[in-house]
Amino acid sequence: MSRLFGEFRQVGIVVRDIEAAMKHWVEVCGVGPWFYTDKLAVTQFSYRGTRYDDIHVSIALANSGDVQLELIQQRCATPSMYRDFLAAGHEGMQHWSSWPVDYDAILKKALGSGYTVGQQGDSARGRFVYLWNEGHPGTVIEMAHMTEARRRIFDAIRAAAVGWDGRDPIRRSWPT
Repeated sequence: MSRLFGEFRQVGIVVRDIEAAMKHWVEVCGVGPWFYTDKLAVTQFSYRGTRYDDIHVSIALANSGDVQLELIQQRCATPSMYRDFLAAGHEGMQHWSSWPVDYDAILKKALGSGYTVGQQGDSARGRFVYLWNEGHPGTVIEMAHMTEARRRIFDAIRAAAVGWDGRDPIRRSWPT
């Protein structure tokens, strides 16, 4: 557990081919089921303080125990930390995420501790922020505001993984 951000809830994995990544996690690692959306519905997105209105990222979510795995494939040229990660020659774990209920208080504390905002956004599920201060690839910190909508979705994804028998490994919509 992070003293500043709380529990390590998610591993964010940036990939070039999300279909191949889901297949690998299902067939090689036995992790699933995956809940996939081709274009994450984001109502607001900014990178390094500049707003971009139409980022297109495909997302797939699955749990292994209490830890959620998030596969991310960016499908547009919008500047983002995902594109930076790939452009640097990386693929794989790009961030880890906490899901605080007291999002504003923790963000204020993080910014006061020297972190700066790399990218942030909003959606019907709630706000999220990625903080600069990466020590090495894969250590970006994301915070996703734990709203009731997000809690319902994430609880359903975690529940689907419990005792998963391998059937219906890729589900083309998220729980509501």
